[in-house]
Amino acid sequence: MEFKELIEKRRSIRKFSERAVPREIVDRILHETLSAPSARNTRTTRLVVVDDPALVARMADMRDYGSAFMKGAPLAIVVLGDTTKSDLWRENAAISATILQLACVDEGLASCWVHIDGRPRRKDEPGGETAAGYLRSFLPIPADCQPLCAVAAGYSDFTPAPLPGSDDDARIIRLE
Repeated sequence: MEFKELIEKRRSIRKFSERAVPREIVDRILHETLSAPSARNTRTTRLVVVDDPALVARMADMRDYGSAFMKGAPLAIVVLGDTTKSDLWRENAAISATILQLACVDEGLASCWVHIDGRPRRKDEPGGETAAGYLRSFLPIPADCQPLCAVAAGYSDFTPAPLPGSDDDARIIRLE
């Protein structure tokens, strides 16, 4: 698939079929994700792969908004940053998560990003448990790593409508 096509096909999909993602496809996606660029080649990104339906369903409760759709996903990948190796771990993890989503498209999968870093588990309890703290209670997240996001992935349960036209010119500042 051409890069332009990958970019245009990538959509945030929140409805997945029950069809499992074969291990060899997951492994290719993981390899491509970990090949993402990082600041000063620090390679701070770590990944937690969750393909147990019960654990993915439990992850869906990490926040009371924006994560419930994960319950139907056959696969979730938590994108972590090693906070001891670089202060740019967030940027590195975000680049990796973007590559992860493009790799999913290249393999015929759909995906959707769920933000974790700095998010409360309950919207009305901003000082309460965090989404990251909740995930740490049952996933093997190393102490020196911080979750940035989770990417739910699988085969789409529908064909999304094409993206509407873009206002690129309004979002570009040119020095002429």
